Amino acid sequence: MRELTEDRFYEVLGRYPSCAVDYVLLAGDGPYAGEDSHRKAVLSALEKLAEREGTDPFDTDPSKASAERIKIKDLLYCPERPWKNENFGTVTYNSVAAEDGRIPYWYAFLEPPHGTGPVTEGGRIVRKRYGPEDFAAVNEALFPRGIDRLTAYEWTTDWNGYFDDGHEWWGTGCFSVYDPDLDRYAVILASATD
Repeated sequence: MRELTEDRFYEVLGRYPSCAVDYVLLAGDGPYAGEDSHRKAVLSALEKLAEREGTDPFDTDPSKASAERIKIKDLLYCPERPWKNENFGTVTYNSVAAEDGRIPYWYAFLEPPHGTGPVTEGGRIVRKRYGPEDFAAVNEALFPRGIDRLTAYEWTTDWNGYFDDGHEWWGTGCFSVYDPDLDRYAVILASATD
């Protein structure tokens, strides 16, 4: 699969330099074949990330990877005030990680281990940290023709070395989305630690 490095999405993503989520857009290279096509896209995305970062390919055992088809609205869900509880000046977080350490996409975008940093527009700071509106802006650029026809899968994360850091503490995420109108895949990956 060919990475779509010139897509406008990457320009929008550039407004968020502290983003802990990795995105790879890929052109389809044959007829869509459901989960098999998604598997190919995820494996290709991990190869592209290694190339992009100039590292060796991650240790991979793709036979262990399994996926579950999910509703696109569930993937793109973002609670209005999702994760923080402030009591007497102390901030605590609701538990968001599943038993296997997987975290929701919104959490990966909004709550990375080292914070998000400011949001800038035209060289000036407009917000001190990323918010739900930024999550929405990135997803609108990622899926410019809307979400009604998209097909999404969530993948396990115990089969590739990319996810090792996230398994230590923060969590992991691996999602693939196929857009039939653009014949392209968006692979969304998250893994970080403190």
